[in-house]
Amino acid sequence: MKKILVATVKPFAGAAIEKIKSVFEKEGYSVSFFEKYESQDDLKKAVADVEALIIRSDKITKEIIDAAPHLKIVVRAGAGYDNVDLAAASNHDIVVENTPGQNSNAVAELVLGMMVFQARNHFNGKPGTELKGKKLGIQAYGHVGKNVARVAKGFGMKVFAYDPFVPKEVMEDDGVTVFDNLEEMYRTCEYISLHIPANEHTIKSINFDLMSKMKIGATLVNTARKEIIDEEGLMKMFRERSDFTYLSDIKPDNHEAIEEEFGDRCFFTPKKMGAQTAEANINAGVAAAKQIIAFFENGDKKFQVN
Repeated sequence: MKKILVATVKPFAGAAIEKIKSVFEKEGYSVSFFEKYESQDDLKKAVADVEALIIRSDKITKEIIDAAPHLKIVVRAGAGYDNVDLAAASNHDIVVENTPGQNSNAVAELVLGMMVFQARNHFNGKPGTELKGKKLGIQAYGHVGKNVARVAKGFGMKVFAYDPFVPKEVMEDDGVTVFDNLEEMYRTCEYISLHIPANEHTIKSINFDLMSKMKIGATLVNTARKEIIDEEGLMKMFRERSDFTYLSDIKPDNHEAIEEEFGDRCFFTPKKMGAQTAEANINAGVAAAKQIIAFFENGDKKFQVN
């Protein structure tokens, strides 16, 4: 029988765990859960005899992969997969997959929730502004960007997008106005929502030069990765543009300095919150389980990312 391990420092919710178990048991698979482990050394020991691994934000480094000689597939329950060493996995003929789209509605609702929170002055009793009629620019129109557009239109916002990797007609069919120039979108929109991955092309790409193009009173929302933000540029933007606000569910490394100096112009959730809903938790976990079964039973690699 295949040995499946769910290794999560941040465990799935109880309801998700039960559904994951049910999916595997229905197909005759056995699954065990390794939760709240304290070190990478603990994880090394846990993967020594497993053939399939489900993770969340857990770091699957070369050292972990080297310690798992029987491992055939790793599924990241979520969209981002920069916590997995893809090159090391490929060198060991290990398939790495993600579960795209399973968390996208949860992230989209968080984006608009934070925007409302900021527009209403953190609900401090002072008059705020409305989102209706405001322009929202979406940078990267994948599963999350598409859902952000849907929810934003429900608020009556005017939605724009920039994504050179998505056909223009796909975005236009959703009623979204497409920009061919990223800087022009920054100049046009009152809100910019970031949904780009962290890679060699995007790390620190959201820099002062780009942010300084934003409209007076504009808000930048980041529910992607903290690495895409040039933090020195972010601090410079705060200091030179007293009208600028920044919202994120990933605290920058310099968040304490930002919060102390510009507290009412920023908001950071206590931890990464985009996928933290019961529904997203279940969706991603169940999808990961089904993808592992499809891989072993049918050789299905539809969601492979390496």
